[in-house]
Amino acid sequence: MRILVVEDDRKVASFIRKGLTEDGYAVDVASDGETGLAMGLDRLHDVIVLDVMLPGKPGFQVVRELRQAKVATPVLLLTARDAVEDKVQGLDAGADDYLTKPFAFAELLARVRALLRRGTAARAPVLQVADLTLDPATRTVARGGEAISLTNREFALLEYLMRNAGRVLTRTTIAEHVWDYSFDSGTNVIDVYVNYLRKKIDAGRERKLIHTVRGVGYVLKAD
Repeated sequence: MRILVVEDDRKVASFIRKGLTEDGYAVDVASDGETGLAMGLDRLHDVIVLDVMLPGKPGFQVVRELRQAKVATPVLLLTARDAVEDKVQGLDAGADDYLTKPFAFAELLARVRALLRRGTAARAPVLQVADLTLDPATRTVARGGEAISLTNREFALLEYLMRNAGRVLTRTTIAEHVWDYSFDSGTNVIDVYVNYLRKKIDAGRERKLIHTVRGVGYVLKAD
């Protein structure tokens, strides 16, 4: 899952990014409203965490323009203002949830998970390729009915491969969607994680699902 954090306070943005990354999410950060809007319009993200008080363009305006552009990505607003009128204004602009600063990171994480559950429920409750299944809501994976334990990053990589089953994905594309904008796709980290997945998904099985396309990248397919 990929999350966009739009926050002009560097310390707060770094705090949120660090926590979300440690929990296995790919995180992109924008420090002003204009940049946040541009990144939100690319529809690459599963949730947007959006500060209300931003330079360039306020958060209320950002979410309003996202909705006008038919971007349905769930938005969690962050603000130091806790007046009911402010919350109503944010929700009426198109936000899905509202969190007042200061906040406990555990609460922000729980709200993000709730928004992700709504999104995944709307897209596809369970992903399946051959006898491999992945449930985004419960974060469980099984092959042939046998449960498979994955790390957060392995899960994110497998989910992206399964959502694009049959499509050849380049290392750059994988890096942009499973890691973040600043990830160095020139490293071999992606290959390492694909090998981790192969050991858990394909090892000891006659039917292999994860395939290498030489000079291009990887594809997950049933044949």
